[in-house]
Amino acid sequence: MKAAVVGEKGAEVRDLPKPEPKPNEVLIRVKASSLNRADLLVASGHQHGSVGGVGARLGLECCGEVEAVGAEVQGFKPGDRVMGSAPGGFAEFVTTDAGRVHRIPANNMTYEQAACFPVGLQTMHNAVVTAGRLKRGETFLMQGASAGMGLIGMQIAKVMGASVVIGTSTNAARRARLHDYGADLALDSSDADWPAAVKKATGGNGVDLIVDLISGGVMNQNLEAAKILGRIVNVGRLGGMKGEFDFDKHALKRIDYIGVTFRTRTPEEVREINRLMRADLWPALEAGKLTLPIYKTYPLAQIADALGVMRANAHFGKIVITMS
Repeated sequence: MKAAVVGEKGAEVRDLPKPEPKPNEVLIRVKASSLNRADLLVASGHQHGSVGGVGARLGLECCGEVEAVGAEVQGFKPGDRVMGSAPGGFAEFVTTDAGRVHRIPANNMTYEQAACFPVGLQTMHNAVVTAGRLKRGETFLMQGASAGMGLIGMQIAKVMGASVVIGTSTNAARRARLHDYGADLALDSSDADWPAAVKKATGGNGVDLIVDLISGGVMNQNLEAAKILGRIVNVGRLGGMKGEFDFDKHALKRIDYIGVTFRTRTPEEVREINRLMRADLWPALEAGKLTLPIYKTYPLAQIADALGVMRANAHFGKIVITMS
């Protein structure tokens, strides 16, 4: 089978043996996959959790048809249309734990569309609902809202009953589109006064919950924008791994600052994350209330070009890889 791996000079496509599912796994004949920021790290030779180095398989999510199931798997059979988070998903075939796999909603969702959701849904539901403890009627801010994760995060907050959803982006054109994906208010986080606009929109209180994809230099502004007893969930570090932190402001507001990642999750934890996500979000997904724009589609042979587009950060929405 063809699969994208890390070569000496970056991503390349190689012939690899077709995998066999373990007892708890599903073998998927992949139709489409989509890119995530972690793919850039791995393709550049960096380690991401247990994955990294020359020869490492690329891809985190995919969709397609079930080819075979392991002996312990229930609920899936060959021919089922499925999507899921799947390490090594840029390949013609991939195996993944059955607890990461979901049936594609029967609402005319294409494979290209389905490929965009698995990682975003499991990551952002965990950040917004489980770690962030968002309650109906609370206010919410998505830091880095124009990223794919940010777009789905705002929509999840809306579905779960947030009263006000605020999104940030430093790009004016992208910021103008945030309202289509759940934002009641879109702010420029490069403007030093954006926390004041957050307070104005929340009656002077600040937001209950911030989910942060940027980190780096925005941390102290996040602390300023959060209300007393607010929560900040650190999901991504697109703006840098380190930055100033106002410990006194953190203490004065008694803010819960929570870090999340899938790199240290056990298989059992990931299965539970996906179970909770499906329970809360699948009706909304089936009803078409959760959407993600597709920026461009590339065949697997052009994986290096697709990664280059993501690296240039010129896109809005998901970049999709197809196997045909």
